[in-house]
Amino acid sequence: MYDIHSTGPITMPQLQLPIFPEGTTLINGNLGFVKKDHSITYVYGSLPVFSHDVDDIRTFRMITSQLYINGSASQAEICRAFGVSKISVMRSVKVYREKGIAGFFAEPNRRGAAVLTPSILNAIQGLLDTGRSIPEIAKELTLNADTLHKAVRAGKLHKPQKKRPEHAGNTNCRNE
Repeated sequence: MYDIHSTGPITMPQLQLPIFPEGTTLINGNLGFVKKDHSITYVYGSLPVFSHDVDDIRTFRMITSQLYINGSASQAEICRAFGVSKISVMRSVKVYREKGIAGFFAEPNRRGAAVLTPSILNAIQGLLDTGRSIPEIAKELTLNADTLHKAVRAGKLHKPQKKRPEHAGNTNCRNE
């Protein structure tokens, strides 16, 4: 078949018959997913189109947002098929529209503690190295102890390893 206004044959889009593999959970009449071996595979008819680990929440949010934005599935269909709330789908769609795929994998922006300047961190680390406790240091410097604990968890400060006292009367050891 030829179009009189073009130079080549007219191509017709080929329909994919919705023949799903066994064990497929349907999202809608054309789209479904299969959970197998700790992974989720999305299928369009009988064709696999995407796969990710069951525990990979970021990728799940990315692909479901993409399915919605491309018109392959509605928010209601995604909510029903996966048991997620509408607001979570809406939030993921917003991330996809504003930041693209990279938005799902970027580390969240966390505001650092404005009170912990490099010079104060050095002073606190010096006090920690002398064996003082975080609550003592926080009280002396009029800081919140939680702020210092957060800095330790973030790796900005480190607690020195406590030395284990040797017990002279340890009954578990044999004298030879």
